[in-house]
Amino acid sequence: MNHEKLSMRLERVAIHIPKGSILADIGSDHAYLPCYAVSNGLCDQAIAGEVVEGPYQSARKQVAITGLQDKIEVRKGNGLEVLNPDEATCITIAGMGGTLISSILESGKEKLGKAERLILQPNVGAANVRSWLIDNGWALTGEEILEEDGKIYEILIAEKGDPVQPYRVNKQIGLMFGPFLTKQFSDTFIKKWQLEKRHLERIIEQLDESGRSGLESKRNDLEAQISVIEEVLKG
Repeated sequence: MNHEKLSMRLERVAIHIPKGSILADIGSDHAYLPCYAVSNGLCDQAIAGEVVEGPYQSARKQVAITGLQDKIEVRKGNGLEVLNPDEATCITIAGMGGTLISSILESGKEKLGKAERLILQPNVGAANVRSWLIDNGWALTGEEILEEDGKIYEILIAEKGDPVQPYRVNKQIGLMFGPFLTKQFSDTFIKKWQLEKRHLERIIEQLDESGRSGLESKRNDLEAQISVIEEVLKG
């Protein structure tokens, strides 16, 4: 992977960047995404934020190699603290857990004033991100699910609007499974939740094999989760 050929996961993130944006890619690693976005005219300017010294230096090197120093600024800092208020119009955060993504957004809420779109790709815990969006007035406008190198990823796209609109049918199902992904009901979606169901079943087996008492509540909770998954997988 490089700035000319992204992974499928990052390509699908990039495709949702609105043309003419000022992009902020948080946790940018090698800055491949902002370099790709600027090089392909997906955004006019970009900021690559990175908190770790090694990736920060890699990002600076990558921007220099591509000759995009006049359009991409690499900044070192934690989460959205690399931004000035009302600076970025599109923010991407990809390749982290949903809890961490939510924490980054919560800690830097004051930097989102000019942001028109959030493109978020949690590796796990997408429900946490959906909850944060609802609580903070961001409407989910689209979702994708894809498999790459044996891993399944979800991409959430959000804009300012009515945050509860996508969840009017069933909020709890929407939060857990994704309101758009549930409707799409793709093969990858089915595979993800079949795998999750098996994972929960294995945990129940381990609880039963342990012979420990006082685990009934835990077992009941797991069985309830499995029941919900089974119901959704019926389509």
